Amino acid sequence: MALAPSDSESLEWSLPVPSVQELAIQKLDKVPLRYVRDDLDQITPSNPSLRVPLIDMNKLANPESHEKELQKLHFACQEWGVFQIINHGVFDESLSKMRQQVQEFFDLPLQEKKRWAQKPGSLEGYGQAFVTSEEQKLEWNDMIFLKTLPLQDRSLNFWPENPQEFRKTLETYSEDMRNVAVSIVRFITMGLGLEAQKFCDTFKEGTYEIRMNCYPPCPEPERVIGLNPHADISGITLLLECGDTPGLQVLKDEHWVNVEPVNGAIVVNLGHIMEIISNGKYKAPDHRAVVNNSKQRMSIVTFCYPNPSADIGPAEKLIKSGSPPVYKTLTNAEYFHSFFNRKLEVSFIDSLKISLS
Repeated sequence: MALAPSDSESLEWSLPVPSVQELAIQKLDKVPLRYVRDDLDQITPSNPSLRVPLIDMNKLANPESHEKELQKLHFACQEWGVFQIINHGVFDESLSKMRQQVQEFFDLPLQEKKRWAQKPGSLEGYGQAFVTSEEQKLEWNDMIFLKTLPLQDRSLNFWPENPQEFRKTLETYSEDMRNVAVSIVRFITMGLGLEAQKFCDTFKEGTYEIRMNCYPPCPEPERVIGLNPHADISGITLLLECGDTPGLQVLKDEHWVNVEPVNGAIVVNLGHIMEIISNGKYKAPDHRAVVNNSKQRMSIVTFCYPNPSADIGPAEKLIKSGSPPVYKTLTNAEYFHSFFNRKLEVSFIDSLKISLS
């Protein structure tokens, strides 16, 4: 789940839970009951014939191939809500360094990692997100969640000083991800026929949060979930795999589709804010993480939000061209208040629709 950049009043804490990495070290035959997810809907298994679209940023930037690649991007946003990008402008060395720091952090002894554990009153730090009761079913992952941009949002008491290069590497990586977000938002909004610069500027001045996930091997992978099915509340989300072990799945036409890792690629996933801006033309897809019984998987997820001073609503140009607005226009604060105070039986995005009655 993408965490909200400015409103944590309603979910101020997450109960401490066992480290899944420590459970995995015990080489259990069966998973503890709190992780067994027989309650999850058994949606049709993964469809191996479906492939998430691959977009080449060089082709988008090149005048000769721009139009064709933009059509491909528009299709990906309309039909999938998720795609992978290559030639995104971030050096392989920067990506490798970040992967290495995340690996080294999760390889630390538990007591060392706990130095950066979540504290009451904050969702940041090492642990698990949104655990609010002792009976709640748990996900098969450990994570560390940090607010990285703008600088004043950082709580450095949650930023690990071990590994030694972690902070410096995360700073550089955050800036890299902001540059990627601004660049891809330019083309996403072009695909909608909008004035791209306005949206680039709002993401340049936006809020960026990073969640680093560790999904250890599991003795009964078919009975647990690494990350519950959900759609993100961000503008867009950028995911970097730390290896070649698949685990991310996206829901497409009632099928879970594996997002196969592509060397050097970044996965781009549309969030609800982009769905609203597009007035429903683009969709924020449901996605989840599954685990396996032999390999650990790690991922680095960057949630990208527009400037908090910008209202969240359908782009004016899309409404003026004759389509009535599907969604309400809200302030940033109203948007996150709606998320944290919604009725659970109603989907968040549906609660933001304008009632026709």
